[in-house]
Amino acid sequence: MNEPQMPQPAANTGAAPLEARIAQFANALESGVDRVVKGQPGVVRHTLVALLVGGHVLLEGNPGTAKTLLVRTLARLCTLEFRRIQFTPDLMPSDITGTSIFRPDKADFEFRRGPVFTQLLLADEINRAPARTQAALLQAMQERIVSADGADYPLHELFTVVATQNPLENEGTYPLPEAELDRFLFKLLVDYPAEPDELEIFRLHGAPRTTDEFGGLIREHLFGAEDLQAMRRHVLSVEVRPEIAHYTLQIIRQTREHPFLRAGASTRAGVMLLRASRALAATYGRAFVVPDDVRELAPAALRHRLYRTAAAELEGTTTDTILQDIVARVPVPR
Repeated sequence: MNEPQMPQPAANTGAAPLEARIAQFANALESGVDRVVKGQPGVVRHTLVALLVGGHVLLEGNPGTAKTLLVRTLARLCTLEFRRIQFTPDLMPSDITGTSIFRPDKADFEFRRGPVFTQLLLADEINRAPARTQAALLQAMQERIVSADGADYPLHELFTVVATQNPLENEGTYPLPEAELDRFLFKLLVDYPAEPDELEIFRLHGAPRTTDEFGGLIREHLFGAEDLQAMRRHVLSVEVRPEIAHYTLQIIRQTREHPFLRAGASTRAGVMLLRASRALAATYGRAFVVPDDVRELAPAALRHRLYRTAAAELEGTTTDTILQDIVARVPVPR
């Protein structure tokens, strides 16, 4: 199988427009991840979009769908500092943020930073920890600061959380409250791969190996923190025409009027959807947003912010189905 060609980091790509380089990176990132985790290109691109706008991501999928491996691979390809926290019922807030330790030689307390002080943090099975521990992480996500012993410790500018949860298991879990779910930019669904992709996974990972399987598959570093910061700045200049903003607004307002929804999307949800659409446009090599960008991201940005009525739940109507209906009914600007 031919290896995909990887672009060089931004510093070595000449005078090409930055949106073209962002598109190169996005395509190479999908190809790179696909060598380890097959059949999840949409999840990869949308996670990159979140990185480009400083948003956090909630991955939901059944056990064994390689959610953890996907995030590890992304971190390695993007050359980001990576930490992982396995959430358990006995996890304490200090296990995330850090704790103060008395230093006899200094006769004073010293703050030891926890794993939250990183660039990309994987919160594995976030719904297994009690509410108090979840809140410690979610506060850091919202404010990007850890407060301890009367002092504030800022997190890295690129600090991004990718959390995972299992939709099938309820025993021993503490579901995230609605207000806390809203702190995630996207909720992405990690489904089983298609049959050809699953067969390729068997070929890649099915045989026993004595060497580092992960290290053997991933050797490239596509870009680093400085490149990501430059791409973030560029995304702010992607054009959003008035008709696109109005189109996004109509989708948001329709969620508040749909008979199967007891609570629609907030103004903040619309702002985040529009901001993410700018980043998505850049990953496709464009300097302007089109309606298809908004349509593509609407499920990821809104599915965890909408709440069905009891009638909709009884009928088995999913939030994604309701969103499809809303997006289909809103006129697309020309």
